[in-house]
Amino acid sequence: MGALRRRRSRGGGGRYAAKLLFQFRVVVNGDPGARRLCEERIVVLRAPNARAALAKANARGRAARYRYRNPSGNPVFFEFVGVTDLLELGLECEKDEVWYDIAQKVRPMERRRKLIPSAERLSAIANERSNPTLQRTGARGARPSR
Repeated sequence: MGALRRRRSRGGGGRYAAKLLFQFRVVVNGDPGARRLCEERIVVLRAPNARAALAKANARGRAARYRYRNPSGNPVFFEFVGVTDLLELGLECEKDEVWYDIAQKVRPMERRRKLIPSAERLSAIANERSNPTLQRTGARGARPSR
């Protein structure tokens, strides 16, 4: 697989996936607290090499920052923490693949009932069930003003 990974995809440099970590920091009475709600986001980008891909991923993360006041009037900061992983999506990946992980597991097929959650426990389905009035507009979603 190493030889495949070193070959470049056609045109525009390589295709990379970066996993970005963000935090919501809410300041209540001057105290930001220690426990933070976090978001992990995977973005796909093109770059000539891994260092350039990392620079683009960091720029995307910094550009996603914003702040607002919550209904209680407390300042909320959505902050970019950093890039937690970066993968080159080489020739071994399909065009629609955005992430992969290779790991050894003991008898995964025999243990699939433990390893694979029921449909109702998958995030997208659980979210639709708990928020039936939430309509998808096709956009990323409204974000509070910066």
